[in-house]
Amino acid sequence: MKYTETETDKVLDKLIKSTRSPRGQYSAAESYKLLENRLTRKSKRVLPLRIWRTVTSVAAITLICIAGWYTYEYLTPVEMQTINTLANRTEVTLPDGSQIMLNHYSSLTYPKRFKGDSREVTLNGEGYFNITKNPDKPFIVTAEMMKVQVLGTQFNIDAYRNNPNVRTTLIEGSVMVSIDSTNEQIILQPSESAIYNKENKTLELAVEDETTTVAWQNNSFIFNKQTLQEIARKLGNSFGVVIEIDNNDLANYRLTAKFNNNESLEEILTLLQTGRGFTFTKINHQKIIISKN
Repeated sequence: MKYTETETDKVLDKLIKSTRSPRGQYSAAESYKLLENRLTRKSKRVLPLRIWRTVTSVAAITLICIAGWYTYEYLTPVEMQTINTLANRTEVTLPDGSQIMLNHYSSLTYPKRFKGDSREVTLNGEGYFNITKNPDKPFIVTAEMMKVQVLGTQFNIDAYRNNPNVRTTLIEGSVMVSIDSTNEQIILQPSESAIYNKENKTLELAVEDETTTVAWQNNSFIFNKQTLQEIARKLGNSFGVVIEIDNNDLANYRLTAKFNNNESLEEILTLLQTGRGFTFTKINHQKIIISKN
């Protein structure tokens, strides 16, 4: 005998209320079939609702977790760290895989992780940069008042604080150099340098021998028709001393020379002074005076 859903419900209600199950229409076997059919229909109506509630709950929790993570990423300050080289040269690998070689007595400050729309670091001294490409996050180096922005390239920045100039030399790729105080910008091509004069507050473009610029990476000093003042500054930065020249004509005297970086400062100065009409005097461990004979 077939029962409608309403009739089945009534039968089950009778079974629930009854303390006995009469044979025949309400036998145990028949009652079990009716009960099974009813429970199956009920479960088909209830289960999808339970699944839907579970799915929506999981989705809501997931969205809350994602929102919480992005809020944490945005609001939590990133810890900064600074690498100081002192008398050594040091290679630094940044969180994005970019590599920087720092020259003597230089420092680099950068976050332990890059967040936001850019990758920003601060350089004091000299560094050679090999930047991992990421078009969505420009790489920005701040060196005193100069900013160098790249997407992925190789370049050298010379920005020791005692330098009269801040110099960026492009080796490969393309970079934009800007000065915030004057709103000036220069886009460099390989072998070009952007030179900012601190005293005159001017930004100039120059073509340079990149081999000379990055010789320090190969433990060498290469001076190609450079003034003695420029040579003294380069040597002073590399050896952590102050080298003063007490004569203007002597300071502008140009020399061409090449030295191995393993040679001591005194050895280099001794070779430079030979037959050139000047001498040097070591005042203390931190200061040397170059004088005209």
